[in-house]
Amino acid sequence: MAPSPYEITVGIAILNYAVLSTSWNFVGGFTGYISLGHGAFAGLGAYGTGLLVARAGLPPFAALFTAAALVALIAVPVGYAALRVRGASFVIVSIALVLILLLVFQSWASFTGGSRGLVVPRPFPGMLRAEHHRTFYFLFLALLAVTLSAWWVIDRSRFGMGLKAIREDEDKAQSLGIPTYSYKLVVFVVSAAFTALAGGLYALWFGDLDPVFQFSVLGGAYMVLMALLGGVRHLYGPLLGAVAVGYALEYAKVEYGDTPLHLVVAGLLLGVVVMFMPDGVIPAATALIGRFRRSGETSIREVTAAELRERREQPNRTEVKDGERSGT
Repeated sequence: MAPSPYEITVGIAILNYAVLSTSWNFVGGFTGYISLGHGAFAGLGAYGTGLLVARAGLPPFAALFTAAALVALIAVPVGYAALRVRGASFVIVSIALVLILLLVFQSWASFTGGSRGLVVPRPFPGMLRAEHHRTFYFLFLALLAVTLSAWWVIDRSRFGMGLKAIREDEDKAQSLGIPTYSYKLVVFVVSAAFTALAGGLYALWFGDLDPVFQFSVLGGAYMVLMALLGGVRHLYGPLLGAVAVGYALEYAKVEYGDTPLHLVVAGLLLGVVVMFMPDGVIPAATALIGRFRRSGETSIREVTAAELRERREQPNRTEVKDGERSGT
């Protein structure tokens, strides 16, 4: 239905945002831990896939899943250290991870390409540009479906109930016997794996990687903004936020070029969410619909004259029946 390949690229970008924000929501939505460093896992997935294809000669999709598995392994020690702290300390640790990886991948130019970037061979070299975009549109759509399905399964499992208990009150959950640290670490690794899959698929689609873009704090901030905008406690919250924020960002880039106005748009959206919809669009819309449905109801129920007469007569009837039973 797209009139040109450009509209398909915008659709791919929005689907990529949706997968990233849903992957972030495994941690943020279930445990309440706000990570601004998830861009690090997306960057590792992208560079891992690109390096395995360009340097090791692996088939593209074998490289994609191998890179995701390696990122999941890396997430174990990272989560082991980061999840020992909470609140602002966890946010700072997650930002530090992104900045460290940015310095490493920029400095290690002989292996990663450094500031010159890394060119990733196309997985479908015989395809025309339009066909290439169309194929990856459906690949991103399939990855989004798998990510949403995984979130849905966890949300309805005993494991998910334990994660929600951690979100509401971690100390109380631990006192009730929930292994909070293990639960957090498992969901952190799952989130990192899905984030890496999104980053790796982006690398195969886009074909050109730059450390400044791949390891950006803004990437993690966008994930948080999209999830918060839609609602972190809902399955489709990050998807709705990705559609709104992704379209706004792409529109600002087209209209205003390389100016930083797309960052202004993101900042305004974040301000609107924090001030007017702190729980997200879906909870706000649900509450608004519920308010309209209850608008016709009154706190004092109206009673007709017939109902009042019946209530007055009912005690008298009861007394007469009791008298007849006792024979008086």
